Amino acid sequence: MKDQYSCLVTGVAGFLGSHVAEHCLRQGFSVTGIDDLSGGFLDNVPAGVDFHEGSVSDKEFVARIFAEKRYDYVYHLAAYAAEGLSHFIRHYNYENNLLGSVLLINQAVLHDVKCFVFTSSIAVYGAGQTPMTESLVPVPEDPYGISKYAVELDLKAAHHMFGLNSIVFRPHNVYGERQNTSDRYRNVIGIFMQQARTGQPMSVFGDGLQTRAFSHVDDVAPIIARAPLVPGAYNETFNVGADRPYTVLALAEEVARAFGITPNVVHLPARNEVVHAFSDHSKVRRIFAPPPCVDLAEGIRRMAEWTMAQPLLPPTRFDAIEVRRNLPPSWQS
Repeated sequence: MKDQYSCLVTGVAGFLGSHVAEHCLRQGFSVTGIDDLSGGFLDNVPAGVDFHEGSVSDKEFVARIFAEKRYDYVYHLAAYAAEGLSHFIRHYNYENNLLGSVLLINQAVLHDVKCFVFTSSIAVYGAGQTPMTESLVPVPEDPYGISKYAVELDLKAAHHMFGLNSIVFRPHNVYGERQNTSDRYRNVIGIFMQQARTGQPMSVFGDGLQTRAFSHVDDVAPIIARAPLVPGAYNETFNVGADRPYTVLALAEEVARAFGITPNVVHLPARNEVVHAFSDHSKVRRIFAPPPCVDLAEGIRRMAEWTMAQPLLPPTRFDAIEVRRNLPPSWQS
């Protein structure tokens, strides 16, 4: 039945949030979306979403959104997901990614939300824990991962104290259509595509042999959207995304192939980052039975086609760096 359930989607003008909202609409949900447009675009907001501009870290705004309408489900995807940069913007990171989440959790408790769906990250696992399984004890190594894990713990406490149900997803390296390719601090595929479009060499930190499993948005968003309708998912945590890891150098070759150019890589000083990161997805397959993942070459092709149809925007600049010590030279200017 159309509009059987009402949901709130945070970060709805962003990449993953807009896709989740779109799938919620397809499920017949009434969707309210919020975004402060600091990293998203109005054009990303799907038609049919009741959109409100504002930040999850604005206490009065969040309270008003919950006072104006009752929500069965909250999908919390708003975050500044720059894992490497988070070392240098600690206050901004925790204010947006942790305290903003707490404001939403408070309101979800006060207004008897049936389920709070939280998009965490495999950044919670830290290093040396591959393949990453949900049974591992997280040991995050950067402020971004710390903030995500803190929210996971707070949701557990809210369930114990108030009965708030939640579902936690830990996606990784999600890419695809609507991703902001002008963001130079995160999303390596978007960065490579921006560089390919502008004739610049693809910048690789270190030797490029670090590995990631790159997940097309179609492997992630439908599962997140459907989660509150799956009873076996309640109060559980799931890794979600692609299975097969690739080196960053192999990724650069795939992006170059999609743009019809010869790979041109420049190696920058290595960053303080997890070298190998890929997850086990047996749990999400058991509970959700998703279709096979999108092949990397096919996913890159789709995103490249979409990217080439978009206006070329200049690279973003984060002007509120809090600690410049050890900041990578490529981020200094």
